[in-house]
Amino acid sequence: MKVTVVGAGAVGATCADNIARAALCEELVLLDIKEGIAEGKAIDMMQTATLLGFDTKIIGSTNDYSKTANSDIAVITSGLPRKPGMTREELIGINAGIVKGVAENILKFSPNVIFIIISNPMDTMTYLALKSTGLPKNRIIGMGGVLDSARFKYYLSTAMGCSPNDLQGFVAGGHGDTTMIPLTRLATYQGSPVSNYLDEATLKKVAADTMVGGATLTGLLGTSAWYAPGAACAALVKSIVKDEKKIFTCCVSLDGEYGQEDICIGVPVTLGKNGWEKIVDYKLNEEEQAAFNKSAAAVRSMNSVLSTL
Repeated sequence: MKVTVVGAGAVGATCADNIARAALCEELVLLDIKEGIAEGKAIDMMQTATLLGFDTKIIGSTNDYSKTANSDIAVITSGLPRKPGMTREELIGINAGIVKGVAENILKFSPNVIFIIISNPMDTMTYLALKSTGLPKNRIIGMGGVLDSARFKYYLSTAMGCSPNDLQGFVAGGHGDTTMIPLTRLATYQGSPVSNYLDEATLKKVAADTMVGGATLTGLLGTSAWYAPGAACAALVKSIVKDEKKIFTCCVSLDGEYGQEDICIGVPVTLGKNGWEKIVDYKLNEEEQAAFNKSAAAVRSMNSVLSTL
């Protein structure tokens, strides 16, 4: 098994580190456009191998895509990170060209690859990757929903004073501060609805905090977060590599599911060796479906910018 991570910045390097520590592949390639960055981080990570007990071979490369040949999975993190006050929409013009070029270069050497897209704005970059590569839709996966869901469970656990590992909760819709939909009605604590433990006002605050979770961290850190995004991506890689069939919210192409088509947006899917394998229907109620439709409209508005580039 071989995995490539394109973009050796904080998110890409953290993702690669998590993949190596979990021994999810025999070979991992870390690639970046900036001279020496990927090589340096690869060596640094390899020097932890005897300390952490993994045998994954990590190779760094400055823009040499031939080293990515025969990759089973390619993670695209490359692009301009979001700065304080910057919306994901503002990133489209810059990052579209980067993501398209990266995907094309990866495919030259790895025609059977499964892509995981992290670059922002993630929903639009996933849609761009699907349309520009012409790959089967199950091989194009956007990462945002699994990260948003992890943040949702964090805020729920804080409000409840419990372990986040005892919670089930999903965030659907677009990966944006105003487009994501924390599904509080469906969230459970060891099988029991969280509404049995939290009042409506608290649940609304949890949802609101989740929606601005990324922006909150950007304000505190001065740049985008990296620990949770890196771990979220590694979790997707693990489910694919080990054919776990786990359910994650991922940005995938819809063809009538959830009332939408010709769009990539976050819905619950099962992940296995073939990429995303099945969309899970959570039977949204009228209010949730209306919010999902509104989110889809906002994502389409972002996607429309691609036609002007």
